[in-house]
Amino acid sequence: MQLDRLWLTDFRNWAAADLPLAPGLTVIRGRNGAGKTNLLEAVGYVATLASFRGVGAEAMVRQGCDQAVVRAHGTRGGRELLLEAEVRRSGRGRAAVNRQPVRRASDLLEALRVSVFSPDDLALVKGPPAGRRRWVDDALVALHPRSDALRRDFERVVRQRTTLLGQAGGRLSPDVAVTLDVWDAKLTETGEALAAARVELLERIQPLVAKAYADLAAAAAPAANTTTTGLAYEAPWRAEGLAQALASSRADELRRGVSLVGPHRDDVALTVGALPARTHASQGEQRSLALALRLAAHQVVAEEVGEPPLLLLDDVFSELDGERSRSLLDHLPAGQALLTTTGPVPAGATPERVLEVVDGAVVVSGDSP
Repeated sequence: MQLDRLWLTDFRNWAAADLPLAPGLTVIRGRNGAGKTNLLEAVGYVATLASFRGVGAEAMVRQGCDQAVVRAHGTRGGRELLLEAEVRRSGRGRAAVNRQPVRRASDLLEALRVSVFSPDDLALVKGPPAGRRRWVDDALVALHPRSDALRRDFERVVRQRTTLLGQAGGRLSPDVAVTLDVWDAKLTETGEALAAARVELLERIQPLVAKAYADLAAAAAPAANTTTTGLAYEAPWRAEGLAQALASSRADELRRGVSLVGPHRDDVALTVGALPARTHASQGEQRSLALALRLAAHQVVAEEVGEPPLLLLDDVFSELDGERSRSLLDHLPAGQALLTTTGPVPAGATPERVLEVVDGAVVVSGDSP
C-alpha cells in the first residue's frame, strides 16, 4: 500500500496531526522529545494493531483522554484504501479498512505491511531470546497471515498449560495428569508446527542476512566482506521431539509451576566470524548485524508478496558512523519510507518531502526538495 496521508487524534503527545506523505522518502525532522517516533509508531499501529515499542494501549493514548484514533489513506493496486484504528485506554480497540471492521491484525496485512528500523534493534543481537523470537515470528506473519493464528494458538496453549501447572501446587493428582496430557498433546501439535515454520524461514533468510551484513560492514572495514555470519535455531527439545521432552520435564515443571520446554523458550543463535555475536562482536558489528536482520526480513517479505513493505526508519542514522550510514542508504530497498532525524537530512538521502515538527505541529519544510 502506498500511503499519502496520515491523521492522528489524541495519540501520544499529539492532540491532532495531519501528515502528507511522499511516494518515496519522507524525512521527518525535529528536536528530541518532539514526537517524531510517535508518528512512526502510529503508522506501525494502524498496520499491525501493536506498538513496535512493545507497550500497551494505555501508553499510546494522550494523557487525559480515553482513546486515540489513527487514520491512514493510500492506494493499493489502483484501489483507494482508508485504514482506521481506535486505541482505547481500557477495553478493546477497533480497526477498519474502508469502514469495514477487521477483527485481527493479520487481516490488515492485505492492506499494509511495515518494516521497522530503530536504535533499539541492537537488542536483537545483544538482548534476550524473546526479541529474536518476536523478530522471526513477525516475519512469518508478514509472509503468511495464517501464521498469526498458529502463533496465537500456541501462546494460548502455553498460558493454559502454565496456569494448570501453577494450580497443581507441585502435586500430580489423577485429574491434573489427565488434563496435563491434553495440554501436552496440544502443545506438541502447535509447537512442532511453529518451530518447523521458524526453521524454514531462517534457512531462507540466512543468505540474505549474510549479503546484507557484508554490504553494510564492508563500508566500515573492507576486510569485513569476508566475515561470515550465521543464524541457527536453538531448540534442544527437537532432538527427541516435543512430546518426549515434555514427558521428561514434567516433574520439574510441576515443581516449578511453569512451562519450561517448547518454542516459547527457544532462541536464534547469531554468529559473526563463527563466534557468538552477543558476546564477541564489536558494537559496530552488532549494529551491522541487527540492520542486516531487518533488511533481510524486509527483502524476503517483498519477494513473497510482490511489493515492498513501508519502511519506518526511526533515527537509525544517529547510532551509525558515517561509513555505515552511507552504506545503509546505498542499500535501502526501493519503495516508500519514512525517516526521522533530529539533525539535517542524512548525507546521501534524497527525500521527496521533508516535514518539520515544530511546537506540536507538522509543517512541510521550505527546503524540501
